Amino acid sequence: MELNTMDNSPLTTNNERSEATNYDSKQFVVFRVANEEYGVDIKMITTIERIMGIARVPKTPAYIKGVINLRGEVIPVICLREKFDLPSVEYSEDTRIVIFKIEDSAVGIIVDSVAEVIQLTEDDIEKISSFTNSKISEHLMGVGKLENRIITLLNLEKIVLQ
Repeated sequence: MELNTMDNSPLTTNNERSEATNYDSKQFVVFRVANEEYGVDIKMITTIERIMGIARVPKTPAYIKGVINLRGEVIPVICLREKFDLPSVEYSEDTRIVIFKIEDSAVGIIVDSVAEVIQLTEDDIEKISSFTNSKISEHLMGVGKLENRIITLLNLEKIVLQ
């Protein structure tokens, strides 16, 4: 699957391990929200766009910023900062909308910046069963360990559908 960034975002793979022979690994797009790093399975993402005009939809929760018209498709947009009860900030040159598919529908999430594409094996991913707060754990699929970094791996379906 080819990731279409359409905006020259600085996406680079962190490791050129033999992808053809390493079947137990997955690629994740890493982005930042409030100085934390989050990852999403690259297979879910269709494109990454610069911030654009978002039309507000009345009577929706505050974290649903509205909808965008992307190449003729109307796509709802969610602000992860507000979904995670973090303070809002002004959009910057680095702010992006990550577009992904869930059940044949496109949805966008606003993130502070997109960092890179990484590759993790199953051994690099810690399951989240040790978390006691079910509200937190239902939004996560695990925690990726990469060198000295911890990357929270999000379950986008749970974030969007709940």
